[in-house]
This record gives sequence, structure tokens and C-alpha cells, in this order.
Amino acid sequence: MTLKPLFDKVVVKAYAEPEATKGGLFIPSAAKEKPEVAEVIACGPGGTVDGKEIVMQVKVGDKVLYSKYAGNQYKLDGQEVTIIRQSDILAIVE
Repeated sequence: MTLKPLFDKVVVKAYAEPEATKGGLFIPSAAKEKPEVAEVIACGPGGTVDGKEIVMQVKVGDKVLYSKYAGNQYKLDGQEVTIIRQSDILAIVE
């Protein structure tokens, strides 16, 4: 399934965190924090949103840092993705 986000929406896939610490201790999923770094897998075209012209600053493949509690999570084809607004992206990681 492919996604085509509308307006200033961006679909990101979080980078997986290691399941264990460097010392070999297992980290349960309930104890992990929500990831904040993700890869952009789809972008909307931009356009006029709330009366303002939005130009997309990110593109597919960019690694981005986004607000901790931004967006909505969905499961598509067995993988979890998050749909956020471009304004929730804080930086492009290089």
C-alpha cells in the first residue's frame, strides 16, 4: 500500500531502537521512549493551509528530528508509521 499525504502532511517511519543495552540487558517495549528521529517515506505537495502558502522543506529519504508527541501513529503493511505536519519537524539530520 502506498500513501500520498495531503497538503503539509509528512509520513515518517521511526528508526528502531536496540532491544538491549550495551551491557546486554533486555529493554521491554513498555520502558522505551517514543523515538524522535525518523525517515521521511512520503510528503504532501504543500499548498495553501489555513490561508498561508506552505512550501515543503523535506523530501522522501530525509532523516528528521520531530516533536516528541506529534502526529498520529498507524500500522500499514505490518510497519508502524507516523503522520505529522511539516511544522512538527524540528530539524533535518545530516
